[in-house]
Amino acid sequence: MSDPEQPQLYLLTPPVFELSVFPDQLASVLDAHDVACIRLALATRDEDRISRAADACREVAHARDVAIVVNDHVGLAERLGLDGVHLSDAAKSVRDARKALGPDAIVGSFCGTSRHDGMTAGEAGADYVAFGPITGLGDEAAADDALFAWWSEMIEVPVVAEGGLTEATVKRLCRITDFFGVGEEIWGDDDPAAALARLMIPLD
Repeated sequence: MSDPEQPQLYLLTPPVFELSVFPDQLASVLDAHDVACIRLALATRDEDRISRAADACREVAHARDVAIVVNDHVGLAERLGLDGVHLSDAAKSVRDARKALGPDAIVGSFCGTSRHDGMTAGEAGADYVAFGPITGLGDEAAADDALFAWWSEMIEVPVVAEGGLTEATVKRLCRITDFFGVGEEIWGDDDPAAALARLMIPLD
């Protein structure tokens, strides 16, 4: 990732993982790739499980100078020594999260396919907005290339492309997004680091 024009990698954890296995998988990916940030994206709302997972992943991330944020749990982000929070409710909680965590924390906002929500989140103090999915399932709306092209031209807030990434979509979006949010695309592979390398071939 020596080209400053190229998007950076933003890694999402699986929604469920084994604490005895995943930290080593995460370490192998971080050792093989230049990752800007990790999101603890667990499906559970159980604070004890999230806390134990956060402790393990934070140790791996911070040992490699990689930031780590957690989905939605503003209170846990501060308590567990994480670098910030990723909010999944578009722009609704951005201002409150910024107030709670202070100016130095990372506050990100998932805005689906809504340009309006993205702009509102940016105005409320988000450090980045995420649009997705890039590839929709069934009747699910997908964030199209035009949204990223417009955003990259008109808005200074960094943007993340996430959800159903493929080598083809990476190739299409690599000049109009700041980050690729990669998660489920690689963790089911026997070698997640190699899977990530294949996915990002268009950046070579």
